Amino acid sequence: MKKLKIVVVGNGMVGHHYVETLAASSVDADICVIGGESRPAYDRVHLSEVFDGKKPSDLALTTRERYVELGVDAHFGDFVARIDRVGKKVVTEGGQEFLYDKLVLATGSYPFIPPVPGREQAHCLAYRTIDDLAEIKASAKGKQVGVVVGGGLLGLECANALKNLGLEAHVVEFAPGLMGVQLDEGGSGMLRRKIEALGVKVHTNKATQKIVAGDQHRLKMEFADETQLETDLIVFSAGIRPYDQLARDADLNVGERGGIEIDYHCKTSDENIFAIGECAVLGNFIYGLVAPGYRMAEAAVSQLTKEKVSFTGADMSTKLKLLGVDVGSIGDSKGVVEESRAFVFSDERDDVYKRLNVTADGKRVLGATLVGDCSDYDTILQYYLNDIELPAEAENLILPATNGAAPTLGVDALPMTASICSCHNVTKADVMAAIDDGQVTLGDIKTCTKASTGCGGCAALLKNVVDFELSARGLEVNTDLCEHFKFTRQQLFTIVQSTQIKTFNELIAQHGNGLGCDICKPAIGSILASVWNEHVLESDLVPLQDTNDTFMANMQKDGTYSVVPRVPGGEILPDQLISLGQVAKDYGLYTKITGGQRVDLFGAQLNDLPDIWGRLINAGFETGHAYAKSLRTVKSCVGSTWCRYGVQDSVGQAIDLENRYKGLRSPHKLKMAVSGCTRECAEAQSKDVGVIATENGWNLYLCGNGGMKPRHADLFATDLDTPTLLQYIDRFLMFYVRTADRLQRTSVWFESLEGGLPYLQSVIIDDSLGIGAELEAQMQHIIDTYQCEWKTALGDADKLKRFRQFVNSSERDANIVMSTERGQIRPATEAEKRRNQLKVLP
Repeated sequence: MKKLKIVVVGNGMVGHHYVETLAASSVDADICVIGGESRPAYDRVHLSEVFDGKKPSDLALTTRERYVELGVDAHFGDFVARIDRVGKKVVTEGGQEFLYDKLVLATGSYPFIPPVPGREQAHCLAYRTIDDLAEIKASAKGKQVGVVVGGGLLGLECANALKNLGLEAHVVEFAPGLMGVQLDEGGSGMLRRKIEALGVKVHTNKATQKIVAGDQHRLKMEFADETQLETDLIVFSAGIRPYDQLARDADLNVGERGGIEIDYHCKTSDENIFAIGECAVLGNFIYGLVAPGYRMAEAAVSQLTKEKVSFTGADMSTKLKLLGVDVGSIGDSKGVVEESRAFVFSDERDDVYKRLNVTADGKRVLGATLVGDCSDYDTILQYYLNDIELPAEAENLILPATNGAAPTLGVDALPMTASICSCHNVTKADVMAAIDDGQVTLGDIKTCTKASTGCGGCAALLKNVVDFELSARGLEVNTDLCEHFKFTRQQLFTIVQSTQIKTFNELIAQHGNGLGCDICKPAIGSILASVWNEHVLESDLVPLQDTNDTFMANMQKDGTYSVVPRVPGGEILPDQLISLGQVAKDYGLYTKITGGQRVDLFGAQLNDLPDIWGRLINAGFETGHAYAKSLRTVKSCVGSTWCRYGVQDSVGQAIDLENRYKGLRSPHKLKMAVSGCTRECAEAQSKDVGVIATENGWNLYLCGNGGMKPRHADLFATDLDTPTLLQYIDRFLMFYVRTADRLQRTSVWFESLEGGLPYLQSVIIDDSLGIGAELEAQMQHIIDTYQCEWKTALGDADKLKRFRQFVNSSERDANIVMSTERGQIRPATEAEKRRNQLKVLP
């Protein structure tokens, strides 16, 4: 039987998904894909991460070699110019012709650039492809100001990109608010507040009338309200338009507002031509997210098989992080459905906004808006997608928990049709089927179903489903550290402590198997350090460390290292400041005051580290352990010594705490803070250990953190005297170090504790487990055996041997090149390296 000739025009995310789905199907076909861009499909959703240090190749979804393996005939860098429907062939701009039996149009969309006079000038750019990023980078070089036109999803991503390039970033939006499609007025307003707090300037209700030459900068935007804004570059991100010109030229039906008309089978008005993704319109609706595009691709492939699947629409709920701000939108997020009822929670202190829209009888979710905290997103989404009846007090779904237990929807309540991973259309039933087929580890189930391999937003839900189902079937949920140790981290900690084992080789010989891996080695290294506190560069311990611990410095993106001395409590002598500055000047280092109240020195070459640390130690500094999973800083305000509101000496307490716990290795990094009064200038409630002064002593807060998933600490105990405060912190830290999983923050560990806060209070305050003295003794051992790791290393010639750039040469690394910005060095960009505008480090 003759093979079908299938030609796919477009190699974006959706076009690529079609090719992979078709290649994996039972369809016997010759597949040809034609991409206009010069590179194979890449992840456009995470485009802005290139500005965060990712390489374009990191976004690749496939390679030319992969297509060869699949037997796909792939052509890139040549746009299709026309479709010959009579001859059933497509012709490229380069003159190549490709015959087809079935043609699939996955041409995507192009950025809409408003018809503003002056938009055609240089440095007026678009934000859509990897090549666009290169243009934006080149345009931003050495400049100060950048404007993004458009306050939607892509526009805010782009503003973040400009900010990362070091520009003063502005967002200009025609509408009254940001993300007007997804967010209601309250959510949009809260998002604006948070984004402006990050330094991005937002201008709404601005209609650009023209773009002319600027006086202070390259360009000047003139608005309808007669205001102006000068900038060095403008990036248009004002929406997209379906790329449907090929279809128009071929007389295929298109929608009133553009887009190639398709039916439920993704067929166009020509039965031999399909359209999928952002170039297609179904019922006057264009689906601008990747997940619906994937569903279209799968539906189109199924038309060539016996089991034909229809595409009848898709959920457009989204959860994302914009400039570090969590934003979620579900269903009817703005409450436009007639007779809908809304619960609204707004916390202007913590910049959190939540809106839950329900039916008039209060039994079903219609939609939701979440800004600043998306921890409830998964639960609300499952109620929405599966039409699950709400509990009587539905408002608790968005209100802060008052009893330590947030309302959640157990995975057992989800129907088998519940969507677990929308990127790859994986349902609970698919996960169950994978387990039925013998997959019993999370990794195997991910590989089998592809769940959680897209955006990754469903990772926690997938794990809950898998763990619950395995337990329900009487199967043991695998909590082994890795294949080399059939124990949890907690069990291994107990083994090390009880058996007096001090090396990895002893432990794996007696209680493990094989040679170890990148999971168990650092975890065991951390346990050994927490129990015995030996120097990190001892010969038995070095092989367990990752790169940063090995060189007692953080490796940065250009191959240089950072130097971070400890500044307990943020208090520093003028002579020490001068010493820091002199060292930075002599070695040409970049200097920055951190949020943890110390000074980072960036750009040190490996062989300079011993000399730099020698000078710093002579000036009275110690290592700040910035490279380690251990205590980083204890932040403080100035307290009662200087502040007229302070009621206790917060600086003195912070210094004492930092000196007490410095060097303690733990499952994850630790941060503390001490505030001198309830005004909380040290932000203690966002730390693993937070201490706030009262007129009667100290209030102790535990298990908070900032970062990607912020959590406010819980108030653990009040009005403590200092000895009791230290006793509780000793017990808490050592209990966490002993029982947490690898790389588990205190906040995550706390949320996994059965019994929550009351249980932790009973262990620490009431000593309900009878281990209080043991925990205190273990902490005292760590305190008594503290050593500045750099000071010890400088006194040991063998330990210093590893600080050489090249084993057989004393030459410096000529590949490390720098540029200058705002009077300091920074890693040169690839474009700068190419242009040879470089400064080689001395």
